[in-house]
This record gives sequence, structure tokens and C-alpha cells, in this order.
Amino acid sequence: MAMSGCVNAEKGVDMDMQGAAERADGILDAVMKEIEPEVQWTHGPTTTGSCDVTRRRTVMTIISAERRGSFLGVVDRFWRKSGYKIKAINNDVDVPAIFAQTEDGFGVTLIVGGEGQVFFEVDSPCVKKSGVAESSTPPNGRSYAGMELIPRPNVHSDFWSARAT
Repeated sequence: MAMSGCVNAEKGVDMDMQGAAERADGILDAVMKEIEPEVQWTHGPTTTGSCDVTRRRTVMTIISAERRGSFLGVVDRFWRKSGYKIKAINNDVDVPAIFAQTEDGFGVTLIVGGEGQVFFEVDSPCVKKSGVAESSTPPNGRSYAGMELIPRPNVHSDFWSARAT
């Protein structure tokens, strides 16, 4: 991360950590708006390094094994349409993932974890050190802020949670 961040900093990523966090929120907001029907999500922890920031969102809607491919396809097509470079795709049946990078050097990841829970993560390139406020984007479902762990997905969707019949 630090090496790619330094390269990107030389290319002119001129922002501080708060600006990078806001850019990451915008990236996450855009992909969440693209998913139809809407899924419920909550914020994951924000972390900072010596010159980078990571924002996370956890999908609380149950994404059934039968719908995972469709879900990943929606995200993959949107990221490609947005000009993101797809760096890697993990086609593992149980833990599929997509790793991409924006034109301005932000790493963007979708990982499907246990019980089909979907995690989005955006890592900034190396930027100027500053304080980082919590995201101003409210979750569209229950907030788990202050809790030690976010539970497994617990929101049913007639579409995303559907099982094969």
C-alpha cells in the first residue's frame, strides 16, 4: 500500500486524510446506489495508517448463494463503467472477491465472507496526514457504531436473499 501510495502521491493526489476519507465515502456511496434492489448496509471501522485511510461498509442484507453471482456482476460492471481498473477477481465459490483501483489510486474491494456477508473496503493512496472524522453518510439500516462486532447479515430481501426452488 505505501509503495503504491507514494507513486500516486507523486502523480498529484493532493489531499489530506480527511479529504481521502470523503473521497472513499463518495466511492462507497456510488456503488451502494447502483445496487438494485437496494441492500441495507452499515459502516465498518475506519482505520488510518501513517499516510492512508480505509473506509468500510458491511452489507446487512442476506445475499443468498444463488444471488451472489448477480450481486458481484452488478458491482463489477459499475466499477468498469466508472473507469476502475480491475486488478484481480477471486472466483472462489464460498469467498468470491473483486479487487479494483480508481483512476486516482484508491483501492476498492468487495469480498463475500461468512454466510454470504458482503464487505466493501476503500483504501486511499498516500496522502497528507490529518485527523479523520467519522463518515457523514448515515447507514441505510441499523447502525452498529460502538459495538465490538457487526453481526452476520440479518435483513431479508425478496430478491437478494432468494434461494433456488
